[in-house]
Amino acid sequence: MTEHLLLQVTDLQAGYQRPLVGPLSFTLPAGQVLVLQGANGAGKSTVMRALTGEARCFAGRIERPASVRLACQPQHSPLPAELPMTVREYLRLAQAQPHRLGGLPDRLASLQGHRLDHLSGGQWQLLRVFATLCQPAPLILLDEPTNNLDPDGEALLVALLKGLEPDRGVLLVCHEADFVGHVAHQLVEVG
Repeated sequence: MTEHLLLQVTDLQAGYQRPLVGPLSFTLPAGQVLVLQGANGAGKSTVMRALTGEARCFAGRIERPASVRLACQPQHSPLPAELPMTVREYLRLAQAQPHRLGGLPDRLASLQGHRLDHLSGGQWQLLRVFATLCQPAPLILLDEPTNNLDPDGEALLVALLKGLEPDRGVLLVCHEADFVGHVAHQLVEVG
């Protein structure tokens, strides 16, 4: 199979008022999971935000084919307070396509009728990550996807990442060495 790139980052320097990270270079071919690693405050989330246009690129290049859409799960997304939306409605609103990953996992299927404001932190995190992975986008960005997940939730996430279609790729930030060891094809040190 011919390897095609979903993302190429060359000598990126990114930040807000001034550069906070870089220069940094990496490529993400389809079918791979690339993990950004580094100490807290090293700029991993800033790199993610540069890829979505939320942080400024001071130098370098970010390239992806025009046909490559991205789906992003940011690190912080508080559980909506008093939002009378169910899990089923959230998945529909997020345009999630559960069939992409073999259907809704049992852990989430049993929650379909539950309101979002009744979910635990771990259930909300798993739902957010699952909805992002089920987007119709070849490039997926996940910032700290294991936050609040119990060991079973992490195991499910490993299985979901291993079950992605070969024409898709994932760039993620994670500090959990065991999880990273199960999913990473590439490791890129930031900072």
